[in-house]
Amino acid sequence: MAAPEGQAHTSVTVQAVAERSEDEAAALLDPSSSGSGPGGAPEKPPVDWVMTGLAFLFPALGGLLFGYDIGATSGALVSITSATTSGTDWYNLTSFQSGAVVSSSLLGALLGSAAAFVVGDKLGRKRELLLAAVLYGAAAILMYSAPSLAILLAGRATYGVGIGFAMHAAPAYIAETSPASARGLLISLKELLIVAGILSGYLTSYLFVDDVGGWRNMYGLSLLPAIALSIGMAWLPDSPRWLLLSGAGRDRAAAALTRARGKYGDDKAAVDAEISGMIRSAEESASQSGSMSLFQKRNLRPLSIGMSLMLFQQITGQPSVLYYAAKIFTDAGFSGGKDATGVSVILGIVKFLMTGVAVLTVDSWGRRPLLLTGVTGMTLALMALGGSQFASLGGLATWVSLIALLVYVGCYQVSFGPISWLMVGEVFPLAVRGQASALATLTNFGSNFGVSLVLPSVQENFGIANTYLAFAVISLVALGTIYAIVPETKGKTLEEIEALWSEEDKGE
Repeated sequence: MAAPEGQAHTSVTVQAVAERSEDEAAALLDPSSSGSGPGGAPEKPPVDWVMTGLAFLFPALGGLLFGYDIGATSGALVSITSATTSGTDWYNLTSFQSGAVVSSSLLGALLGSAAAFVVGDKLGRKRELLLAAVLYGAAAILMYSAPSLAILLAGRATYGVGIGFAMHAAPAYIAETSPASARGLLISLKELLIVAGILSGYLTSYLFVDDVGGWRNMYGLSLLPAIALSIGMAWLPDSPRWLLLSGAGRDRAAAALTRARGKYGDDKAAVDAEISGMIRSAEESASQSGSMSLFQKRNLRPLSIGMSLMLFQQITGQPSVLYYAAKIFTDAGFSGGKDATGVSVILGIVKFLMTGVAVLTVDSWGRRPLLLTGVTGMTLALMALGGSQFASLGGLATWVSLIALLVYVGCYQVSFGPISWLMVGEVFPLAVRGQASALATLTNFGSNFGVSLVLPSVQENFGIANTYLAFAVISLVALGTIYAIVPETKGKTLEEIEALWSEEDKGE
């Protein structure tokens, strides 16, 4: 990619900056970072946490709305299929129709991800998120007012397309606008916002599950955060990196970065240094990219790591179990309505707390230990879930199922939940990162859609016990795959991780 017009540097210092990485450049030119850190190392540039927080929060609402749909659908499925609370004459859904209610949003997310792969870079991160907000809002209105199953499914699919655009653009916007020193924390917190959405969906389900037509309120309330998302993204600046890639020019990118840095944006030298690093990175990426380079030998291992983590994240059953949580608790022996959705709230709280554990420990314990420990716990919990259905435990089976399910959720949330997305952002080489990440996202939503669609039919035909045991076998395969191919990336820069694949390629 050619450098935007006006890029010529006016001093030897800035020329030197352009040949360094973004972080080195910022350290070189930021006066506040000169040699006062521990051991004489430069201090990290200061962060305006108010502006940085807003630039994180509004895009992260796109993820929160994804999580909300998972939690709300758990209760909505109970409400819709009850003759007492449905408020419709089409409440008697078949297993396939129940699966369609859940999976239609995932099909939409799959289509949205594919569309984002084609037009995402043309729209830009900001406009993608604005489009997602419009789709979320329109879908909320459709679902709330749905007079038939067909209209409800159309609303669910529309919501899903919004999910696809939001989950493609939000991580990129957060990464591309946040200061380097805050980027790891914010990417981890993004998963916490998704879990907060799931918990809020469970709480909403608990409040409305016994009301006639309560499912309409569960889905309709998503309109409020959708409006907040649209207002926030209209106010925030464009991603400066996207502006450079789109050819908008250095001046517009610098203006966007100045806004993103808040009260520290008036440090022109630091902004200029960061922009220079962005330009060099964009030029190097453009010179090495290409559709076929994704499948070159040196990229096969990182590609297999990212795609396998996205696949196992879904086919070990966790996301689908969350969609059907209230129904699963009803089948396990809890009375329907308030009791089942109340237990779902407890499940959401456990999920939220364990995500916090992962956020606090991922940089000290490491990615690989969390994955191996968490997936081992998932496997054992799934075996206990399946075994409790076979054993003659009477009423005790209900409590064994509850404890095992909470352990399963907790172990997932310190492993596949946050770590899979984090490693997808780390393992792909720069030249293919965009394409590889899109392929991993498509794998994620495609497998999520497939599992959610067939899960009710599988449970009906093979029984819930055999379903849990099948997930346990898949988890065991996932454990072996992680042990064999996933390295530890804790404490490594993206360049050091990329060097691992180059060394392996040379070694062969």
